[in-house]
Amino acid sequence: MDFSKIIGQHHIKNHLQQSADGDRVAHAQLFNGQNGSGTLPMAIAYAQYLLCKNNPNAAVMCEKLAHPDLHFVFPTNTTSKVKKHPLSDLFLEEWREFVNENPYQSLYEWLQHIGIDNKQGNINVDEAKDVLKKMALKSFEGNYKIMIIWMADKLNTEASNKLLKLIEEPTEKTVFILITEKKEQLLTTITSRCQLIEFPPIGENDIAEALVNNYQIETSKAKLVAHKAQGDFSKALQLLKPNESENQFEQWFITWVRAAFRAKGNKTVIKDLLEWSETIATSGREVQKNFLQYCLEFFRQALLSNYQAQELVYFEPQAGNFDINKFAPFVHGANILQIYEALNDAIYHIERNANAKIILTDLSIKLTRYLHTKAA
Repeated sequence: MDFSKIIGQHHIKNHLQQSADGDRVAHAQLFNGQNGSGTLPMAIAYAQYLLCKNNPNAAVMCEKLAHPDLHFVFPTNTTSKVKKHPLSDLFLEEWREFVNENPYQSLYEWLQHIGIDNKQGNINVDEAKDVLKKMALKSFEGNYKIMIIWMADKLNTEASNKLLKLIEEPTEKTVFILITEKKEQLLTTITSRCQLIEFPPIGENDIAEALVNNYQIETSKAKLVAHKAQGDFSKALQLLKPNESENQFEQWFITWVRAAFRAKGNKTVIKDLLEWSETIATSGREVQKNFLQYCLEFFRQALLSNYQAQELVYFEPQAGNFDINKFAPFVHGANILQIYEALNDAIYHIERNANAKIILTDLSIKLTRYLHTKAA
């Protein structure tokens, strides 16, 4: 993958090319940006540029993600294929398929791709030990050795501490590229040793142009999809095709808010909220987190609708008996912060393996109160 295939982010491309051409390559770099902003494809393109600058013949190996001096680490867990001690190298075949299909995809899509069911992906200390072994070896071509750690915010504490010394004092011509969506979840001792590059959302025009040129989408439709995608190219591609998980999320959301609204002063409806919480709790933790992120965006869209910012509202519920414009008046300045805080707290605790049913039940009771808060 070369820089010409990266969507937008022109100033970052120029910066990385100039730093490589001027031999000013930082040994540890942190690419931070929202999902779909291009952090992973940019890291791969940058690695290819460094590895192939003096050896164009190596480009074929880089394109196949098979160059011997290019290494990857990413979140994994046990699956039906890998029963114990999951390491990134055991999933390289699936990783190459995943990236070649679309390098802008999310962690959730990756975990679905490798068949992780009710578990979360993480980067453990065994992986860190493997990194130390790889980076202690001489490079195959006598040039750079590059380690790309995708979703480095999933490094557990033990793995982070294991890598800290190497990131601080790497061997010559060693480059670490850490990719995060939430850099604050990295140990500050690691963050402080990296050159930080912040990735903004991709511009609407760049997304629209990529959809037209690469996917033969009609210009008017491409512009509409680019507007709805909010700088996330992965989301733009999802908007082009039916998304079964979002349809399920919509059904869960509508059931939830209707029950929460009816529950005030009606104890019998509490049973419905408990049943709803149990249903969501039986899904995997990654599904739960993605659903709660979906809820955050749904409430945001309702708020925008309530304050007449219709040009920013793109949600179109598929349920014929639910109108976001009628729901919108119940989401306003007097309750949106509490709703956001409650949802983010729930995501935080689910990530840390707390009891999902208890978390979701507590969230539902809070929502019952928030939805009945009067607008100021």
